[in-house]
Amino acid sequence: MLTITGATRILIDPATESAGDLSAVDGWITDLAVTGGETLDAQGAVVTPGLINAHHHLLQTAFRTLPGTRGVPMREWLGVMAAGYRAAGITPELTGAAASVGVAEALLSGVTTVADHHLTWPDGCDDVGMAQATAASARALGARLVFVRGSAGDDPQQAADSATRIVEALLPGTGTGIGDDGMLQLAVGPAGVHSDRRETFEALAEVAARFGLRRRTQANEQVDVEIAAQRYGRRPLELLAEWGWLAPDVTVAHLCDVTPAEIARLAAAGVSATHAPGCDVPMGWGIAPVAALLEAGIPVGLGTSGGGSNDAGHLLADARLAMQVSALVGRPLSAREVLASTTQGSAAGLARPELGHLRPGAAADLCVWDVSGVADAAVADPVAGLLWASPGRRPRHVVVGGRVVVRDYRLVGTDESELVARLGQALS
Repeated sequence: MLTITGATRILIDPATESAGDLSAVDGWITDLAVTGGETLDAQGAVVTPGLINAHHHLLQTAFRTLPGTRGVPMREWLGVMAAGYRAAGITPELTGAAASVGVAEALLSGVTTVADHHLTWPDGCDDVGMAQATAASARALGARLVFVRGSAGDDPQQAADSATRIVEALLPGTGTGIGDDGMLQLAVGPAGVHSDRRETFEALAEVAARFGLRRRTQANEQVDVEIAAQRYGRRPLELLAEWGWLAPDVTVAHLCDVTPAEIARLAAAGVSATHAPGCDVPMGWGIAPVAALLEAGIPVGLGTSGGGSNDAGHLLADARLAMQVSALVGRPLSAREVLASTTQGSAAGLARPELGHLRPGAAADLCVWDVSGVADAAVADPVAGLLWASPGRRPRHVVVGGRVVVRDYRLVGTDESELVARLGQALS
């Protein structure tokens, strides 16, 4: 049992707020009176649902600020990153160490669920070992993980066989791609039409249908549009529709360059979207028209993307950026709209209705954000102030499934310096 006491404001969901106390029993939010158990002080704080990073590349945490990766066209960036991977050698040890640092950074920034779109699978690699290392790292830290067996130019059959092995090793027999305790979810997804052929999309779709997995891909980012035009004489979303990848079980990341007709097509297909401004904006790769997507009825989540293009895994900072740049591509977004994307919007793309809110019956994933200091002085609306004020804000406490995983700004039971050292050793 866990009770959060004395909160200045509790953001139950995008439309509902309260104040005071919040209780959880056996990892679930309850409206029943609770006595005993653990208590967390939330005086002077805003409580929100745990944030959900709907699009990350955790491996890239080991490849931040590589020379030649800043302010360059996406075609060039992809080549530099690939060279970095080859030089380092991608092993389960490196994959797990990078995931530990990336997930720790996420928790310390208020993210309780991370969707990791893993795209790098060298020939002969220990694919199951890499997936297991990532999952073990997240579990050890107490975070929820969505591991996406991606593809970036892989042989279609090899990608499908690898995805099958990973599901059978990590989540045998579930039929939903979600573990019994909800801490691990599996999905599949090619990087995009710029890297993968129709055969890969079809092969991974068959795996998804067999095991009940979600599908995820990336589209209409800079290089995606260029290569689709050169290779096929088509737009990426036309190809995805033709290849069976515009459907309610599909989430599409980035969508920087979409037309009104394409937005209508996405809405009609029932897909969800993920915005990644912390990657796309500073790299000059575009800005997704989030307001237009939302107004068309498309659920929009938020992701950081990876450390190769966004060197921080701070989702709330990226939410602030999303709010600030939204007026450049349409109607300005409010702080609450963007916070909704970091919670319920991201959860919708994962088909996880128990996440992203704090109504009774929700998973007890939450953050306690201190708003009593000088950075929040005279802020009239403390919920909106989470984005408008203090861009480097971090949570005082973080809870996942009723378990406190960050207390007083520090990881519980984990030494950050050990994670840093482990990643350094894996790269040496």
